[in-house]
Amino acid sequence: MRLSAAALGLAATAGTAAAAAAANSGIKGFNYGAFFLNQAAKQQVDFAYEFNRAKNLPGTSGWSSARLYTMVQWGTASDVISAIPAAIETKTTLLLGLWVSGGDQAITNEITALKAAINIYGKAFTDLVVGISVGSEDLYRDANKEIGVGPQKLIECITKVRAALQGTALQGMPIGHVDTYDSFLNGTNRAVLDNIDWLGFDGYPYWEQTQANHIGNARERFYDGFNKTLALAGNKPVYVTETGWPVVGKTVNQAVASAENARIYWQDIACSLVARGVNLWWYNLQESQWGQADPDFGIYPAGDLGVVQPSYSLTCVSL
Repeated sequence: MRLSAAALGLAATAGTAAAAAAANSGIKGFNYGAFFLNQAAKQQVDFAYEFNRAKNLPGTSGWSSARLYTMVQWGTASDVISAIPAAIETKTTLLLGLWVSGGDQAITNEITALKAAINIYGKAFTDLVVGISVGSEDLYRDANKEIGVGPQKLIECITKVRAALQGTALQGMPIGHVDTYDSFLNGTNRAVLDNIDWLGFDGYPYWEQTQANHIGNARERFYDGFNKTLALAGNKPVYVTETGWPVVGKTVNQAVASAENARIYWQDIACSLVARGVNLWWYNLQESQWGQADPDFGIYPAGDLGVVQPSYSLTCVSL
């Protein structure tokens, strides 16, 4: 279909406006899964408990945003995830996530839940949304022969989401994609970048086993990938959507999981990103709600989140 010059101009203006709306504004939050380690679905009370804990962290403040991986309540086909009413209850802002690697029906179910949330909760919900991510590390998994999606399929999903939001309160909401930095740097995925308003950067020096990944090199490893992604993104914002260092886990090359090293990583990465005003969703607040995750990236150890203490200090020390 051929578009007139006027139509192309309007499309370009809309794209520019969305990118501007996506600008980094110093948002601070955590990633929240839809279920516990025992596979039990999180309910509204569970999400609210976590969101309230995040807002009252010792040694820091302002961690009042949640990044979700899905709009669908765990164990259902397309019911709205209970994180939405919990966010409304606790006034937690939301970086929505739509899961797209579950086959063709996945994006349909996600869109059904997203539109239902708009209709059920209205402005109380939509006013909390700061962005929408279509997919999470799908390109990485696809390239590694895991369950993911390739660039063209991902673009189809992004297009479907934009179309579904037309005429709703979330029309024009900045849409991005979250992936590993090497996936963004892969030239075969370039077309994805042309179809999103912001890039979500997932960076874990701990896992970079072919590099010098000792905790003393972690800051260099992280910012090497982040700065390459910034250069690739051009005028599109880059959010840090996942990063962290485990307190429990195996040694990966030179990377040792420990509370001491997680503290160093927090000071070097979290504190520096906050100082720069980069939108940041840390991984994560608590990974071992029931049982013990391995590796465990949680700031809080296993147990009652309202009782246990952080595994390391969250105070940012001026250097």
